[in-house]
Amino acid sequence: MTGPRQALIIANDRYDDQGLKKLRAPAQDAAALAEVLRNPEIGDFDVDVVHNAPADMMRRRIQGFFNDRRRDDTMVLHFSCHGIKSESGELYFAASDTDPRLLDATAVPAQFVRQCMSRTRARSTVLFLDCCYGGAFSRGSSSVRASGEVNVLESFAGAKSPAGRGWAVITASNSMEYAFEGPDLAENSAPRPSVFTHAVVEGLETGEADLDADGEVSLDELYDYVFEHVRDQNPNQTPSKTVEMQGDLHLAHSRRGRIKIAAVPSPPSLRAAINSENAFTRQGAVHELGARLQDDRLPIAEGARQDLEQITSNDIRQIAEQAAGALRGIRLAPSPDRLDFGTVEAGSSSQQKSVTLGGPPLARHCVAQSTQSWLRVEPSITGLNVRVETCIEGHLTGDVVLKGVADEAVVHVEVVMTPAPEPETTPEASPPHSTQEENTVVVHHPPPERPPRTDRSNEEYARREEDETGQQDRREGGPPSRSHRALALAAAALATATAAVVTAVLTIQATVAAVGDRSADGSDGNIEDNVRAHGALTTLTISLITAAVALVLGALARHDLDGRRELYTRSASNAARTMTTISKCMALAALILVVLMLIVYLVGSRWW
Repeated sequence: MTGPRQALIIANDRYDDQGLKKLRAPAQDAAALAEVLRNPEIGDFDVDVVHNAPADMMRRRIQGFFNDRRRDDTMVLHFSCHGIKSESGELYFAASDTDPRLLDATAVPAQFVRQCMSRTRARSTVLFLDCCYGGAFSRGSSSVRASGEVNVLESFAGAKSPAGRGWAVITASNSMEYAFEGPDLAENSAPRPSVFTHAVVEGLETGEADLDADGEVSLDELYDYVFEHVRDQNPNQTPSKTVEMQGDLHLAHSRRGRIKIAAVPSPPSLRAAINSENAFTRQGAVHELGARLQDDRLPIAEGARQDLEQITSNDIRQIAEQAAGALRGIRLAPSPDRLDFGTVEAGSSSQQKSVTLGGPPLARHCVAQSTQSWLRVEPSITGLNVRVETCIEGHLTGDVVLKGVADEAVVHVEVVMTPAPEPETTPEASPPHSTQEENTVVVHHPPPERPPRTDRSNEEYARREEDETGQQDRREGGPPSRSHRALALAAAALATATAAVVTAVLTIQATVAAVGDRSADGSDGNIEDNVRAHGALTTLTISLITAAVALVLGALARHDLDGRRELYTRSASNAARTMTTISKCMALAALILVVLMLIVYLVGSRWW
């Protein structure tokens, strides 16, 4: 995957109009999707989330998302909201301030999105529509009635960009699945739309969408995985896809495959023993390969493992069994292989247990993947730390899958998440007309009321929207706030490196002047006096110190980038790395110059 990768997630779950029922899934779906797309080991996208925005802000963010793109850009736009079909058959995406009687003014037409997609120069554009579709709005009524199928894909026909490679639209359903009766959503409606986005997140996060196990998740593979997952969950819901694109589009990296180690071949003498006609010689070779299998150097151990695999398939039974016995020593052996966290209160601090991995280094070298979004895995000195996020209620089960060079193992995890106790409130403290939807797994606070727009600029309004979106993400456990520590350290490193170079140049000038004065003084002169008089030692010392400080600051900046890469956007990371590279080159050049001058001074001062 090459070129810039941008994603915009639009999630609306609260609506001013009473005819549009509040949705339960979009907020948590947006947070989960943003996390997996932003992960540099999976999607490596720069992600923006727009939550509960009015129609004019949605249109501005969508058009700005597609504008000023380059040919090698990859764009992903995801909608999680109500979809509405007008009486004339046109499709609209509902905003927080959508008025059913004023769709053109208060909603986002699918035609507008199609035009933005067709005008962009981006190489590839993918549109995900996780929408529940309502019927046409009757004139003079705010209720919604069914009016046949919502032909979603036809709304995007002819959207191919003449400048890019193409586009694709994947929708959770292409037919009427929700019926509105008066102000409320019918209780017998189809399931909430999180089934679709959950399948997208799960397929990318676990790598199970990598159907051909080539290490990359293509668009077609993701659709096939999502289609099967959604149909299993709800046979009445059928995802649909339309594609106008040349070649394959890789949406994400896959962490599904086993670890691959470049093997070091066995020495020629050992190879000769493996291929010897004498059975006792081959038995001795198996014994030696078993010893090499325990080596701390993984390439050597992997070379021995591959030779033993060949012997188990090609040699006589006695020697093959001996080789198989040696290979059993590198099987993955997690202890324990079952973790029961018992009963945990939802919303409490995350719970953690440890898993120990036994065996030689080659056996312990593996990839650990969780099958559930609430299950987290982190490496430890002795094995793994398994952590449970307390964000979902119910009896939860999941697995941590361990994949080594030639073996797999599973650690089964169970936890019972009980609801958090209701906080005690007085009638005066309770907000008027407050309601809480039944069976809600995570409580989300609505965003603060946005005051009416005045005569402020578009830039200021967009900046406020981004700030509110970031605050909402943090309240709902979404993406963490961005960091600027590495940028500050890199800038400081560049400044001190510049100072080191400047003082090195001043040292050279002072030294040249001191040598000239010493030559003019003749036999009565003293080079040390001339050097001190021109301040060459002072500038030399300053140059040494500032060069060393620049190297330290640059190392700290890179350490912060590598250790907390999820907190930095691609542009911020690239800028910090560029500054650290420049400062390192400048500091090393200054350091080499002043060290050479110091050596020449110490050695040659006795002769002057």
